[in-house]
Amino acid sequence: MTRWRPLPDALPREARHLVEQLRGLKDRTGLSLAELARRTAYSKSSWQRYLSGTKQPPRGAVQALCRVAGADPARLLALWDLADPAWPRGAMVPGPAVPTGSPAAAPLPPAAEYRHWRTAALVAFAVIVLLAAGLLWALPEGGG
Repeated sequence: MTRWRPLPDALPREARHLVEQLRGLKDRTGLSLAELARRTAYSKSSWQRYLSGTKQPPRGAVQALCRVAGADPARLLALWDLADPAWPRGAMVPGPAVPTGSPAAAPLPPAAEYRHWRTAALVAFAVIVLLAAGLLWALPEGGG
């Protein structure tokens, strides 16, 4: 079993929970990071960053770890979905806080902006489906 370093304090609860679960799954495999890298499409250094909480693991990395471990990915992918919007963007290096509205405050990166649009589109689609189902359910049966 690997002795893990503490996760960064700035890591949100959802992201922390995902990384802890990934660490446990990796430990259950008994594989080193190098062996895990050989069995997946992700490098040893990438796995080190994902499992130390300094970089968000891609959804594909979560699926790859589940495949290697012989685990059902549904639960960890659900955790990934919860952690994704909460994950800190950029490096997890402590530094001075940048006040909101200051010239140094950067806009969202394109990937994060896309995720926000995708989430809004999925919510709108779900509302439409629910409304259509409600209307169909409320219609009287038969023609007369």
